[in-house]
Amino acid sequence: MIERTLFSDEHNIFRESVRRFLEREIAPHHARWEEQGIVDRSAWLAAGKESLLCMTIPEQYGGAGLDRLYPTILIEELARNNLSGPNFPLHSEIVAPYLLHYGTEEQKLRWLPPMARGEVIGAVAMTEPSGGSDLAALRTSAVRDGDDYIINGQKTFISNGHLADLIVVAARTTQGAGAKGVTLLLVEGDRPGFKRGRKLDKIGLHAQDTAELFFDDVRVPATNVLGEVDRGFICLMQELAWERTSIAIRAAALCEHAIRWTTDYTRDRQAFGQALFDMQHTRFKLADWHAQTQVMRVFVDRCIELVVEGKLDANAAAVAKFQATDLLMRLLDDCVQMHGGYGFTREYLIGRTYSDSRYMRIAGGSNEIMRELIARTL
Repeated sequence: MIERTLFSDEHNIFRESVRRFLEREIAPHHARWEEQGIVDRSAWLAAGKESLLCMTIPEQYGGAGLDRLYPTILIEELARNNLSGPNFPLHSEIVAPYLLHYGTEEQKLRWLPPMARGEVIGAVAMTEPSGGSDLAALRTSAVRDGDDYIINGQKTFISNGHLADLIVVAARTTQGAGAKGVTLLLVEGDRPGFKRGRKLDKIGLHAQDTAELFFDDVRVPATNVLGEVDRGFICLMQELAWERTSIAIRAAALCEHAIRWTTDYTRDRQAFGQALFDMQHTRFKLADWHAQTQVMRVFVDRCIELVVEGKLDANAAAVAKFQATDLLMRLLDDCVQMHGGYGFTREYLIGRTYSDSRYMRIAGGSNEIMRELIARTL
């Protein structure tokens, strides 16, 4: 494996502390969270106490003021044993930056410190039942009424949907304006008229509380507008490059770990008088995936460097996202096959990872949308 040059000694020390935290506070409870369909709030408080939430947020707002290599490490360590339940990255690296970059000083002081402590959990509500990846076709409306906005509509596939205390909602404030008529609003989880629907019965990510959300005449003050009215779509697009890169980071890490798990399994598994690993077909398959993963790792690491430098463009993020997730699913399919029937069970790590990872070709904009975005630049 080509040596990675992203991380300093301080980063490596941090990685060890993250690994110990996950082994102590997350891994022992993960199976129970999968059964109950939601992560305990105590896990969020523990992460906040360990300063693992909102790490890139400035210290004056409760964060640690670190670069994005630190959340990269957290994403990679969560992937190390497919700890897919706690959606710390969404909360810290998607929701919190919306507040930091587009919020008023009052909004930042009110929400970011408790988010960094794990006392307030954040979510983003963009996707709707009829829209999917087409954010310009939003139907959820926010109508001005005096000093308030009244929100009506429905959202679906919302991560942290049941846990969330604060939701960034994308709503239409100007009809017939397409993408130019969308505004972001902050909606507190206890607002009258706001209801959480069922936790979706997904094929994977069983510990994540992915939910439907309903807004029935939900009244929020105009001071809850995040950024400028009718400019929410622009805010969403500016943050998507890092979201897509973070998906690629997890996918690349899972590729590496799936190869490790499968290599270990095939060395131990005997068939026809020899270890599976000693069969040329198995060795060539693993060698192919190892080679392709190394190539992908170099590209994803370069994207991470560009993120830290503030130079990552949407095209590179789209390439990283769809290439890494497509590679992951092809690789996992072969790894499941090499595990035989055991690979098709959630008792084995490879089986859980297979079902937990399929969403990654859809989330953050489907891979078909990524190809369309790239094609527009040709």
